[in-house]
Amino acid sequence: MSDFDLKDTILTRLGENYDLHDKYVNRTLVKVQRTIGFDKIYARGEGAYLYDLDGKDYLDFLSGYSVFNIGRNHPTIQKAIRDVLELDLPNMVQMDCSVLSGLLAEALAKKLAPRDACFLCNSGTEAVEGAIKFARAYTKRPGILAQEGSYHGLTFGALSITHSGNFREDFAPFLPGADFVKFGDLADLEKKLKTRQIAAFIFEPVQGKGVKYPKDDYFPAAQELCRKYGTLLIADEVQTAFGRTGKWFGFQHWNLDPDIVTLAKALSGGYVPCAAIVMRRPIYQGIFSRLDRCVAHSTTFGRNNLAMACGLASLHVIEKEHLVENAALRGEQLMSRLRDLQQKHEVIDEVRGKGLMIAIEFKEPKSLKLKLAWKAIHAMDKGLFPQMIVTPLLQKHRILTQVAAHNSDVVKILPPLVIGEKEIDRFVTAFDDVLSDLGKFPGPLWDFGQNLVKAAISQKKSSRETVPA
Repeated sequence: MSDFDLKDTILTRLGENYDLHDKYVNRTLVKVQRTIGFDKIYARGEGAYLYDLDGKDYLDFLSGYSVFNIGRNHPTIQKAIRDVLELDLPNMVQMDCSVLSGLLAEALAKKLAPRDACFLCNSGTEAVEGAIKFARAYTKRPGILAQEGSYHGLTFGALSITHSGNFREDFAPFLPGADFVKFGDLADLEKKLKTRQIAAFIFEPVQGKGVKYPKDDYFPAAQELCRKYGTLLIADEVQTAFGRTGKWFGFQHWNLDPDIVTLAKALSGGYVPCAAIVMRRPIYQGIFSRLDRCVAHSTTFGRNNLAMACGLASLHVIEKEHLVENAALRGEQLMSRLRDLQQKHEVIDEVRGKGLMIAIEFKEPKSLKLKLAWKAIHAMDKGLFPQMIVTPLLQKHRILTQVAAHNSDVVKILPPLVIGEKEIDRFVTAFDDVLSDLGKFPGPLWDFGQNLVKAAISQKKSSRETVPA
């Protein structure tokens, strides 16, 4: 009998979370979380809720950045994990073909037909890295195009086609052949495709940073241009897949037919990392072209039994509980309620989204007092205003959300697809209350904004002082 008692360790030391991370992990992140009041100790998660040590509930409208589409700690996923452990199956033999990885590949291929070949891996960024390799091997071309505003991951190849300067700082030069096209600009896309050096054009159906998508005619026309110039079309569905946008896959909103689809996040059910690249068979064979290249692209943990079981169970739950349909329904309800608030609060510029992937963008108010406060905050730091929304949502109303992107006035909400009217009512009521408090200037929210600015300035000064000459 083992003397290792993990439960006792967790229960004894739960509460040390931020001190441990400050000492051994990312102390800068800890400082940010403490500054903005996000240093909560969550002891339990269930469905659309998190619970602290006192048992207070927190409505989770972030979903681990869309990992928890089916909600937290779903019993079907738990049972699948227990079943696999109890079977004592051989795992990661490597020189074999396990039944579980075959079953998950079959299930994904059926959902994404006519794409019928699947490479299984561990994360979204790894799926993107693999997609770049498959595209280059098949087309024998070096170039990869992405859209301005894109986010495809933070490993080197994926970062090379991630547009945000905040993520790219200090890591240049990037992957040769990686480039960007202007968002929604077909002329710019065709100009670069005409070189016939572009292996693939990769896009997010709805961009995660800012929840943006082009006009409805853009993606179909872009697909036609890719076909014309022999460029593969890659749909990065890492965040948009499995019902998030109100359809199984985001590209279905425009009836697209991508050559390669990358998947991750919600496929795991929130337990064991699980990702996949699904593509047409000839593209797959572009890498595995000879017997001596049967492992020319590989990953040690990609087909592990626990991840495969979680993937199969997640697909089952999404189907059985009609979560794609619920995302479409609740998304329309939520956006309608938020647009009603737009009539009440002049600071709301736009409510946009697909399904339960929603952005609320703010604009400079017209009233003199608030306009002066807005300008003052933005003069000091362009990215702090939406933090003045998400912090009181958490502190006062126990609702977890997040800012959509660096230096933007956008709050992004990604609720679990299991939410109903109760959760919508709670969020809209709280959001209305926070925006009403913003109208009180001077007031506590604007004081909080000034404190955030001071903390940011202090951090920058401290960073400069600690960098070696």
